[in-house]
Amino acid sequence: MIPARRMFLSAGAAAACLAALGLGRRPAVAAGPSGAAFPYTLSDQEWRARLTELPYRVLRHAATERPWSSPLNAEHRKGLFSCAGCAQPLFSSDAKFDSGTGWPSFWQPLPGAVGKTEDRAYGMIRTEVHCARCGGHLGHVFDDGPPPTGLRYCMNGAALTFTPRA
Repeated sequence: MIPARRMFLSAGAAAACLAALGLGRRPAVAAGPSGAAFPYTLSDQEWRARLTELPYRVLRHAATERPWSSPLNAEHRKGLFSCAGCAQPLFSSDAKFDSGTGWPSFWQPLPGAVGKTEDRAYGMIRTEVHCARCGGHLGHVFDDGPPPTGLRYCMNGAALTFTPRA
């Protein structure tokens, strides 16, 4: 049997390769899982004007950045990680940990900050995490994280901004 972590890394590497090639790209995020609009919405043209290329592809088309490519993976100061699309605070640095996967990881989001949907892209079943305010794709959550939740919110750094605490 393949250890879960190795299977995740292999699947994650495959997904990152497909995403880098633009394969499996999903349509722009426009509404929540139930079809309801998110509280913060912009047209595709407005999103393109607001975001640079990689954050646009990640947040609006569920792309995945290359592992180890985000400076936020090595961010260890106290502060808040927010949505790069709408500035909603999502994670506290107090819940950040080094997962060894190459993406910023957290064991818990801020209350009400994120939503989850089933993701069947790339032949896998995963739980996608999105911003509860604008619906932007952030990454995925897995059940191999540390205590106290046992969860690993594996986020794309391109979908986040960081504001240090004063």
